[in-house]
Parts: sequence; structure tokens; C-alpha cells
Amino acid sequence: MVAEAGAGADPDVDIDVDIAVDTAREEPWTILVHNDDVTPYEFVIDTLAQVFSLSAEIAETVTWEAHSKGVAPVCSRPKSEAKRLISDAHSLARAAGFPLTFSMEPKL
Repeated sequence: MVAEAGAGADPDVDIDVDIAVDTAREEPWTILVHNDDVTPYEFVIDTLAQVFSLSAEIAETVTWEAHSKGVAPVCSRPKSEAKRLISDAHSLARAAGFPLTFSMEPKL
């Protein structure tokens, strides 16, 4: 017996593919980390590594730039992914009691 087209297909697969295609079409946004006088330096490095998958060396460089200049670029991602990563980082920081802040802007 031959199944009808689409019969028994996993609907989640189509949704995942559609989301991946939509995300790939989004313009990149730059995620920024902002310095504050409360969040420990090492916590910022750990957050950059854990949430944004930066190496320890790059995370430390970004943290130093934010510390010395007030703000530093972290990475560029499609808008929806950037929003999710920022939300994840803010959740991690708030759970630890820190005001660490991230923002995003269109990549120039």
C-alpha cells in the first residue's frame, strides 16, 4: 500500500525547517554587553562563554573592552536569535543577582 503524500509526516520537521530558513533570511544584529559597577568580571566572562559560546580568551577580551569603554560588541546573530540569547543571558544574570545588561543594534 502506498501512503498519501504527507501522511504520517512529522509536522515538527517542517516547522523547524521553516524557522531555520526564516532565521537565515534575517539581517544580522550586533549584541552588545554593557559595563556596570556590580557584576563581577569573572561572571561576565563565564556568561559570555556559556550563553554566547565564546572561547575563554575571546570572552575575556570582550569583557575587558566593556570594562574599559563601557560597552563592547559580543557577536552578530539574526534578530530572533539575538533576542533569545540576550534573554538567556539576562535570566542567568538576574538569577545570580547581577544587573549585567546586554542590548542589540542592527549590524552596520
